[in-house]
Amino acid sequence: MYGVQEVLGIEGGYKGFYARNTISLTPKIVNDIHKRGGTILGTSRGGHATSKIVDSIQDRGINQVYIIGGDGTQRGANVIHEEIRRRGLKVAVAGIPKTIDNDIAVIDKSFGFDSAVEEAQRAINAAHVEAESFENGVGLVKLMGRYSGYIAMYATLASRDVDCCLIPESPFYLEGEGGLYEFINGRIRENGHSVIVVAEGAGQELVADSMQSMDKHDASGNRLLLDVGLWLSQKLKGYFITERKQVINLKYIDPTYMIRAIPSNASDNVYCYLLAQSAVHGAMAGYTGFTVGPVNGKHAYIPISRITETQNRVKTSDRMWARLLSSTNQPSFLRHEEIMGAKGKEESTKMLKESDALVEKISSPARQGNAFAEKKVDSSPQENGLNGRKAELSQAENGVALKKAQGSLK
Repeated sequence: MYGVQEVLGIEGGYKGFYARNTISLTPKIVNDIHKRGGTILGTSRGGHATSKIVDSIQDRGINQVYIIGGDGTQRGANVIHEEIRRRGLKVAVAGIPKTIDNDIAVIDKSFGFDSAVEEAQRAINAAHVEAESFENGVGLVKLMGRYSGYIAMYATLASRDVDCCLIPESPFYLEGEGGLYEFINGRIRENGHSVIVVAEGAGQELVADSMQSMDKHDASGNRLLLDVGLWLSQKLKGYFITERKQVINLKYIDPTYMIRAIPSNASDNVYCYLLAQSAVHGAMAGYTGFTVGPVNGKHAYIPISRITETQNRVKTSDRMWARLLSSTNQPSFLRHEEIMGAKGKEESTKMLKESDALVEKISSPARQGNAFAEKKVDSSPQENGLNGRKAELSQAENGVALKKAQGSLK
């Protein structure tokens, strides 16, 4: 349509701009890549040397750059765009959102999310079959979601076999009233088994307290996560052995890289096609520094700087999380102190009401006595009025007697 003569592919992520040669992307090469998982260009973490990248773009005579990836990749794209603008180069920079975590802000969803949820559901189904097959069976599935629990939430809703879903946005605790131990024990007693889904970023503070520091980061600046799935499986086994004096048959499934490696499903194939078309049309129209994606169902061009300001996270006050709680019947995981504080307030309110009722009961007879006294006091003016009328009558009688006396004198 636009008469483009050459399309180059950059291998190995950002460092491929200056550390590796480009490959030519012809229609024959890319014809069936949508049927395969992974990436034909390869990927990496880190390697974002902005000056070297822009030097490479300038030296190679590239005038349009399409950068595909998640929130970290989009932040890198924004830095490249700013450097290109500072140098005054005529190069369009377009971002294409691709992350299964669905943590890119503003847009409705990112490419890869639907496929990830579909595959995650299969892992949950396997965990449910295993848990149901054993006495006191527990199936524990760890899904991707560093900061956002969207995969865990949607896979749980799609599965309907999950008893508890743990995500980074909703803190939880293990011990005490309303804790995870108590809930899972109740489900095992009720159903004979239980299925738990945990996002990889959930409960990191709890894991760090019992294992090691959580201050390490990878080459892209992301915090290195501790294995919450392995930690939780050990904690659950230990609790049931020491506290409940029973053994649970726990099956731990981590399908992380199986999910990453699958080909995209039909929904994501169509979505990817629309994203690609939108990006090309935008760059050809003269736009730059934008990311494409649907906003409220309509495909739009969004400034890259806008979508990198924050991350898309599950809002636990929204209706979708409420639907999940309704589906699993799991506790809200308010902390023990909060529960006790709420109970203390309820007890204080109850005591105040009882005190008010007692005061009302004690003061009621006194009020009735005062009302009776007031009636007596009110009746005295009436008696005074009667005495006054008697006095007036006697005065009138005296007046009649006086007139009779005057008549007799005459």
